[in-house]
Amino acid sequence: MNTLKAEKRSMDVKAKKLRREGYVVGNVFGREIEGSIPVKMPRGEVEKFLKVDGKGSQIMLDIEGTQYDVLIKDIAYNPIAGGIDEIDFQALVSNEMVHSVAEMVFENHEKILSGVFQVDLEEIAYKAYPSAIVDKVRIDVGDMKVGDVIRVKDLPLAADKDVHITTDLEAVVASVVAVHNAPEAEEETEEAEAETK
Repeated sequence: MNTLKAEKRSMDVKAKKLRREGYVVGNVFGREIEGSIPVKMPRGEVEKFLKVDGKGSQIMLDIEGTQYDVLIKDIAYNPIAGGIDEIDFQALVSNEMVHSVAEMVFENHEKILSGVFQVDLEEIAYKAYPSAIVDKVRIDVGDMKVGDVIRVKDLPLAADKDVHITTDLEAVVASVVAVHNAPEAEEETEEAEAETK
């Protein structure tokens, strides 16, 4: 489990000022925390960290020497500045189920030669105890053919008795559909060929 270092932040200093100074702000909340703990983390460290862990990841948050087993609950991005504005963490309690999401990772999709690979769901929502948290669901889709469909109920995660999936089990995760050339595109191609002759 990866560890991210954070400092407690004073609410006297505005988040905007901290962001200008190169920090990402955040909050830690949980059943055993009164209110929440406002924190700040160096932006460079956070960006490096998020290359490996993301929303739904279970990490260790070190707040000035105190370790918290947390879930990355939410990440707020700034579309204008192109950076991370805020991260919310949920402190985990071993006997308490938490709501989380797992990112879908499709492997070998470049091996699908017939049809077009379509992704319908990029993440799955579920409830689990901290010991059963997963942040990524990897699926090898290299053998899929036209007409093949993967539904939520087909995922290994759906068979895990320690995980309660809250996304509709019948929802389509990914599929392979036949390639349909639009009639207009074919006409344009024929016209272009006629012009070059």
